[in-house]
Amino acid sequence: MRGALVLGLLTLPTLAPLAAPLSAQTRPGTDGQEPVEALAAAVDARILAWRRDFHQHPELGNREFRTSKIVIEHLKALGLEVRTGVAHTGVVAILRGGRPGPRIALRADMDALPVKEQANVPFASREVTEYNGEKVGVMHACGHDTHTAILMGVVQALASKKATLAGEVMFIFQPAEEGAPTGETGGAQQMLAEGLFQEFKPSAVMGLHVTSGLNAGQVGYRSGPAMAAVDDFRIVVTGRQTHGARPWGGVDPIVAAAELIGSAQTIVSRRLALTHQPVVLTFGAIRGGNRSNIIPEQVEMLGTLRTFDPAMREKAIEQLRLVATKVAEAHGATAEVKAPNTHSYPVTANDPALTARVLPSLQRAAGAANVVAMDAMTGAEDFAFYAQQVPGFYFFVGVTPKGQDAEKAPSNHSQHFFVDESALPVGTRAMLQAALDLLNAKR
Repeated sequence: MRGALVLGLLTLPTLAPLAAPLSAQTRPGTDGQEPVEALAAAVDARILAWRRDFHQHPELGNREFRTSKIVIEHLKALGLEVRTGVAHTGVVAILRGGRPGPRIALRADMDALPVKEQANVPFASREVTEYNGEKVGVMHACGHDTHTAILMGVVQALASKKATLAGEVMFIFQPAEEGAPTGETGGAQQMLAEGLFQEFKPSAVMGLHVTSGLNAGQVGYRSGPAMAAVDDFRIVVTGRQTHGARPWGGVDPIVAAAELIGSAQTIVSRRLALTHQPVVLTFGAIRGGNRSNIIPEQVEMLGTLRTFDPAMREKAIEQLRLVATKVAEAHGATAEVKAPNTHSYPVTANDPALTARVLPSLQRAAGAANVVAMDAMTGAEDFAFYAQQVPGFYFFVGVTPKGQDAEKAPSNHSQHFFVDESALPVGTRAMLQAALDLLNAKR
């Protein structure tokens, strides 16, 4: 039997049943508030519908026009103060409770990735667009569709208790977390530059991220540095073009680039104190030449540097420049190094005091046995920019099906990335419980 669930202008297939409520969530509300379970259960079905719709219609950074339109309509229907067009397609809303209390901010990112989906789900993306001059598939391969849907549900749950709600909440729906298109600005840094925290300065900011590294039902956290700083880099090695049969007639930038890549790995293995903090140096793209028998004039290399310590970051960049220029020079070539190239994110660090305050909320929402301390992650997040301005807390929600080895599951950014939707209620309850506990904390 087929049916439909209608949400405004959206018509979606009948939804599968949601996971049964967690017993740990059926607890009395804080300071007279309705229990979190009841508030969350009222929005579970809408969250699932939104998530599937966003997943089927993904949009790249600074192009989240359809997504932001749906978000705006929802926020305005709830009667919130809404600001649109922030950092191009970002949306910000303010909910003012009926009782005095603190100001907090909750953030979700909306953008997708240039990845062709291979996950076997009925609402898989078939979107195709142009990215860097190429036709590419578009997929929510990092789970931002779930982040947006969950925050929309949390907004509705909190707005339903506006009269008795303590304090004020800023909801941030952010574009371009994965980076703005070439030649454009965007993301958290742009939202802050446009005055995000100028008139409304929260005492804390929180966000969540789904991860294949944990099973559905689990919530992960880390106090202090949680995700790495990222600096992308570009190196151009210039030689002198010649016939492939007479390499001595020119300067081969391909050979120089090959040695440069190998030598650069010694920056991590031999020049930095890895017992202090980890460092990752990766070359992700090499472009040079177009024929088998022509030695080209130039080779371009793109890569990424991940660090957790500012001093180690500076040293790694300095050594990368040194290795690149000297190796190229040894081959009679030259190397131009731009680091960072197009974007750079600082370390995402969770405020220790805020982490200690929120941890009990996560344990109440998901069950203490399901909340796990995580190792630092070498992935990066521009949530870090918010956390530089005010105390921040960023946590993780597992999405790999229970019983499946999470270490072997397709990772975020994979074309096979899969979200077990039983994780959505867990994320909703965790964010909602944490927000209510912060708002109702005794002052």
